[in-house]
Amino acid sequence: MTINPIRLELIKNALVMVSDNMMVSVLRTSRSTLVKSNMDFSASILDADGNMVAQGLALPGHLGATMPALRGCLDYYGADIKPGDILASNDPYAGASHLNDIFMFRPVYKDGERICILGLILHHTDLGGRVAGGQAADSDEIYQEGLRIPPSKIYVGDEPNRTLLRLIEHNTRVPDKVLGDVRAQIAALIAGEAEILKLAETFSADELKKYMHALIEYTERLVRNSIRELPDGEAEFTEYNDDDGVGGGPVEIKLKLTVEGDEIIADYTGTSLQKGGALHPNYWFTASLTYAGLRTLLPPETPNNVGFYRPITVIAPPGCWVNPQFPAAVGARGQGGYRVRTVVTGAIAKLYPGRMPACPGGNELGLSVTGINAERKRFLHVEFHNVTGRGGGPDKDGQDAGPYWLGNMANTSVEIIEAENPLLIEEYGFLPDTGGPGKYRGALGMVRQYRLMADEAIVQQRADRHVFPCWGLFGGKPGALSKSFFVRDGKRENAPSKFVQTMNKGETFRAEMAGSGGYGDPLERDAKAVVEDVRQEKLTAAHAEAEYGVVLDSNLAFDQVATETLRRTRQETASK
Repeated sequence: MTINPIRLELIKNALVMVSDNMMVSVLRTSRSTLVKSNMDFSASILDADGNMVAQGLALPGHLGATMPALRGCLDYYGADIKPGDILASNDPYAGASHLNDIFMFRPVYKDGERICILGLILHHTDLGGRVAGGQAADSDEIYQEGLRIPPSKIYVGDEPNRTLLRLIEHNTRVPDKVLGDVRAQIAALIAGEAEILKLAETFSADELKKYMHALIEYTERLVRNSIRELPDGEAEFTEYNDDDGVGGGPVEIKLKLTVEGDEIIADYTGTSLQKGGALHPNYWFTASLTYAGLRTLLPPETPNNVGFYRPITVIAPPGCWVNPQFPAAVGARGQGGYRVRTVVTGAIAKLYPGRMPACPGGNELGLSVTGINAERKRFLHVEFHNVTGRGGGPDKDGQDAGPYWLGNMANTSVEIIEAENPLLIEEYGFLPDTGGPGKYRGALGMVRQYRLMADEAIVQQRADRHVFPCWGLFGGKPGALSKSFFVRDGKRENAPSKFVQTMNKGETFRAEMAGSGGYGDPLERDAKAVVEDVRQEKLTAAHAEAEYGVVLDSNLAFDQVATETLRRTRQETASK
């Protein structure tokens, strides 16, 4: 069959549109803040054999795990998959990610022939376990983390599997939210199926399948050609997690990145061995984040499908921290996964200087607060505030409070938190002097401060960067460290980065998030940019002088002569 390039482009865009429309459907019908506000979900289309063909505007960390999760279902059911079925799984040891992420798949048939499979993954607020929200860093095995759903059918021939739905309902603290999101997920898949069948009226089922195959092959050729244009080379980079969540650490994550010919090898050999706690990213989550980081080396128009993955080999020895073995806990794997993202971007920065910014800020905050409200009903607030802004460089400052291209999640608004929970957000804003100094400054750290209005609550934090800061590049300095503390009876009480503690009415919890790394020598930063940062209260005058050699008088007026003298003296001292 001859492939028409115009038709190929039309079909590619149509498939992406179907994925995006499924996501819009979820946004409009979901119940939980995590989905409708945080946007912690993703959609994709796979061919009849389970190969990724198209992705919606989704979370990169989800998508590399979609094919393994579907493969677990296909391997279990084999030929026992029929029209109207919806497959479901959240088992990390059958290809999924962690228990809160339920993968669902809807096969689409026309005239008895399977055309494709639609995929949706949602992070569900709570699926039981010893700590509400499922993010506790100190769980030691998967059995402590909640309901584990092996490859199953949540719909059988267009009929709901009421037994599985009842199991989910009875293994969550917030069944209204979780079942609401489950139904939103199912409804979006059914709506997506209708759109694919409409597409099959324009293009035959056979033609659609052949063009899906052609799209994957085209993507692989494009990616291999793009890699071939990169200079061959090898770079090593090491990152650190403060700890493993249960007092062990630090955790060392090593990556050797090799680009040769039209292939890339990402090798995590030498990474710390599997430890206690629940911070480990399992292999497919590690691979997903590796793919996402390497995606930055490719042209923006490169399609996102399995053709992109094929030239990339991810090596993570079984039993190392980024490939834990059963029955390791992985519920808080999002925090460890962020460290995988930054080790990949660090290696790229070494291999290809000038292509990557410094380390993004944030402490990968995952917070849950649960208790009983004034109406004697359970409340459960879960939020993720993963990034405070991009690192500085290579040609501009990090964007304060800006998004990070390896995340795509939105922050939960203060108004929604306060409307849905007995919590008062007393402060949400920037922390001055926290961005890594550099020719291009790193984004500022941020703070959220919560006051409990209910009688009592259990607070769980999953965070990091209390010990190892967000690194700078090429003379740029690291951002400020994270800090956490409670205020009880007017006294400040320092808290670790990972904990489960009780909080009483009127007490506050404050999470100060790390600043991003700087890029280049701070003494080369435009002095006027430093003065403007002081004017905007992003820097204090003392910090401007100490880190940038920029002098302001008592009225915060710029002293150019004093600045030039101070910078020249420091440069001369540094060159000796």
